[in-house]
Amino acid sequence: MEKAKDIFKKCVDFTLADEVKALGVYPFFRPIDDSEGPVVSFDGRKFVMAGSNNYLGLTNDPSVKQASIDAINKYGTSCSGSRYMTGTVRLHIELEEQLADFFEKERCLLFSTGYQTGQGIIPTIVQRGEYIVADRDNHASLVAASIMAIGGGASQVRYRHNDMADLERVLQTIPESAGRLIVSDGVFSVSGEIVDLPALVALAKKYNARIVIDDAHAVGVIGKGGRGTPSEFGLVDEVDLIMGTFSKTFGSLGGYVVGERSVINYIQHTASSLIFSASPTPASVAAVLATLKIIREQPQLTERLIANTDYVRQGLLKAGFTLMPSRTAIVTVLIADQMKTLYFWKKLFDAGVYVNAFIRPGVMPGHEALRTSFMATHEKEHLDKVITEFATIGRELGVI
Repeated sequence: MEKAKDIFKKCVDFTLADEVKALGVYPFFRPIDDSEGPVVSFDGRKFVMAGSNNYLGLTNDPSVKQASIDAINKYGTSCSGSRYMTGTVRLHIELEEQLADFFEKERCLLFSTGYQTGQGIIPTIVQRGEYIVADRDNHASLVAASIMAIGGGASQVRYRHNDMADLERVLQTIPESAGRLIVSDGVFSVSGEIVDLPALVALAKKYNARIVIDDAHAVGVIGKGGRGTPSEFGLVDEVDLIMGTFSKTFGSLGGYVVGERSVINYIQHTASSLIFSASPTPASVAAVLATLKIIREQPQLTERLIANTDYVRQGLLKAGFTLMPSRTAIVTVLIADQMKTLYFWKKLFDAGVYVNAFIRPGVMPGHEALRTSFMATHEKEHLDKVITEFATIGRELGVI
């Protein structure tokens, strides 16, 4: 009888990370010594942080930190249970009410992470005999949620990235009687590109589909008062469900979905990722309440964020770089070579600029890139350093 294959063999055979580390260009899991602001420290050295999703710079706001401290003093460090049982405190209800009002929807439901939010929505809504209609460039969390739904008997069709003609093509392949949910990022996390929401909404109406938009990278960045993609296009009433995370603009941890009362009520009582997970901690929820107050009262933060990003974008284009199309807080520099991307990242790091390296298998071959993102709290001197170091290294490596 043939001996069973050791299931851990793939782990032993995985050597890529060790090989990159040996070259001295490993860009991942670098521990930051201090706060997530526009300037951070690694091993005692100061760096311009040009890779954070802390878009409005609110993780260090004194009122946000104090709100978390006050919540710990009142409620402790954990709710020690799921929302379904003993894990709901008044802060959860208050935040759900405020977010529903902010996004102009009937109800809101909180999740413990943004990743779990998609898993609470997609497999719960799309069931056997029904269809997920997904953009090919959707975030990995949406892909995982879709796989869960497929495991439960749902079907999936995918369309070319942000290609509305191809979306219509795949919608035409679905049986007329089958329910269908179109799933898309609002702002795509790799490129910063915005979904063509007006065309998507028109097709959803034509083919009787519902829509969920993941606005993780849009809130605080685009839309009226930073309300995200549906607000940007004046289509809040036409998008059925809007989901997002607290780990970016909201300076905390967790996720949310807003929509019609009946739909949110159904998810609340049937989503396994909600029912079987511990609830968001009081400190996390209190931080979001505090950041939401700032976002409402200081819309100029979003204006400054976009001004900062546009300044860098124009500087990099002038230097000769190829950028992925975006008008959001994400500026992605296409390198199109795996090792050159890693060496470029390391030279930026040595020069005191931290960015994110996107390499295979996270992106397709030929799409390797350096992803930068900016904050409302970056000063011009920070932005100039990013542009200058990119240009110097780009010429040195023959990228420009």
